Amino acid sequence: MTSTPPWLLRLIALVLGFAAVTVWRSYEVGIALRDPGGQYLAGKIVISAVVFSVLVIVDAGARTPRRTWNTRTLLDTVRRRWDARRLALAGAALLCYHLVYFCYHNLKSWDVLNAPRDATLTAIDRWLFFGHTPAVLLHDLLGENLAAWVLIVIYESFPTLVTVSFVAAVALADEIRDGAVLVAAMCWAWVLGTASYYAIPSLGPFEDRPQDFAGLPTSIVTETQARYLAQRAHLLADPAAHDAFAQVSAFASLHVAITTVLTLMAAHYGLRRTTIVLSIYLAGTVVATVYLGWHFALDDIAGLAIGAGAVALGKLTIYPVLVRSRDAVCVE
Repeated sequence: MTSTPPWLLRLIALVLGFAAVTVWRSYEVGIALRDPGGQYLAGKIVISAVVFSVLVIVDAGARTPRRTWNTRTLLDTVRRRWDARRLALAGAALLCYHLVYFCYHNLKSWDVLNAPRDATLTAIDRWLFFGHTPAVLLHDLLGENLAAWVLIVIYESFPTLVTVSFVAAVALADEIRDGAVLVAAMCWAWVLGTASYYAIPSLGPFEDRPQDFAGLPTSIVTETQARYLAQRAHLLADPAAHDAFAQVSAFASLHVAITTVLTLMAAHYGLRRTTIVLSIYLAGTVVATVYLGWHFALDDIAGLAIGAGAVALGKLTIYPVLVRSRDAVCVE
């Protein structure tokens, strides 16, 4: 029987540690783990399976000479590449990600039980910008119409980017272990982001200074912000309710952290054009989070730091020991 590779054991250890913290917190607050509507575990696993299947076929097409393309040759490529062991490793890596993501959302929900410190973050932002609110500065510079819709599209595209990216890393990498570096980095980003939520609980500028965003058009963003505040109020009023689940936290920005992870990992994989595109996307995400009122400028600074730290930890988790000799460099 083939043993489980050490890199996967280390990834599993990260998941188990985070799960233990989640279970402890669940016991402490007296609220059971929840997956409302399958949004954060069951449904996500199904979506990942579909995306994985599509990418496996795409990958087979790229690895099969185009002049020989037909159903049989593509399936032959899939069978050669995806034996039982490789499929098991890929499935385990993806499941690790989903379990961390599920724990993250539950811990994020319970963070609203802590008193928010938005006034402090607002004060820091105004100090950083010499007495001005950065969102207002952006509204004055970019306007509150066309720019708003462009930034809404950038912000709302984030879930799709995340859904595809970590699955693509596993499905398209020559070796599962190399793809698992991105999976581990994203797991670390969710873990470190959760710690930042609890370090400085907050709701965001849209709640602390709603007057700064009154000129923005009504959109999916404003509707989501209102829904998040209603969810928070419901959980605070009746934590034991089966549908009590909150999803509002500002510090740090994990939109920025995860996008930073993807950008740095694209560079790590040598994807030059992808890195350039993601760098532009990251800049747009930073602007969007502040402009739309989701985050303070300090949240984005912290998000950049979390993203960089998560990549370093992800690499260390999967490739922890570098052994040099006169003739070769090998990784254990």
